[in-house]
Amino acid sequence: MNGGMAEARTTLITGAASGIGAATARRLRERGDRLVLAGRRERPLTGLAAELGDDVLVKTCDVAEWDQVEDLAAAAIERFGAIDVVFANAGFGASRGFLEESPEHWRSMVLTNVLGVAYTIRATLPHLLARGHGHFVITSSVAGRRALPGSLYSATKWAATAIGEALRQELRQMRDDDRIKVTLIEPGMVETPFFDSPPTGVLEAGDIAAAVDYATSQPDRVDVNEILIRPVSQPT
Repeated sequence: MNGGMAEARTTLITGAASGIGAATARRLRERGDRLVLAGRRERPLTGLAAELGDDVLVKTCDVAEWDQVEDLAAAAIERFGAIDVVFANAGFGASRGFLEESPEHWRSMVLTNVLGVAYTIRATLPHLLARGHGHFVITSSVAGRRALPGSLYSATKWAATAIGEALRQELRQMRDDDRIKVTLIEPGMVETPFFDSPPTGVLEAGDIAAAVDYATSQPDRVDVNEILIRPVSQPT
């Protein structure tokens, strides 16, 4: 299963229960990664872990809760000894319109999509710095590159994009680190549970998983900073 890799990596994935997270878990397990699958729903995580076999750790975690993210990082290190790739993927959306959705839904989305990314970085960055290498992958969106009418979700993804670039600059300029990589994955419309009724002709979750695989498989000298992926039919 390891495809001849000299040593298996350990990849931590938040939002792993379904969609892009689950597809990435399947793809990276095929290439031999040990996996830490995190999400708020235990049942789909354990089902996915059973499908993937050995070397998979399941940890329920709400990334908007700092103590839970701390526990997630500690559990990953305790189980596998190290974390090589951190995929900050957890997130969800909201209907467009500033008179839509409830304030509670907004609050939860902002905390998950923005603070959850920052917490995931904060909980794992000391470990990667101590090891001297690693890779952060952050799920942003096409909506994190252009504003959408009435979209608070778009604002959260602008924030995720900014967090990723701010982290890259911190590593290079403040910490003089040229070993830890940072990649932003920016999908267009994807057929995942994000949409109740997704339009036709959209991307599949596996398309995004392939991009994560590509970015994290490059030589040490290559840092793929952004991958913007639209379905052919998406005009903007």
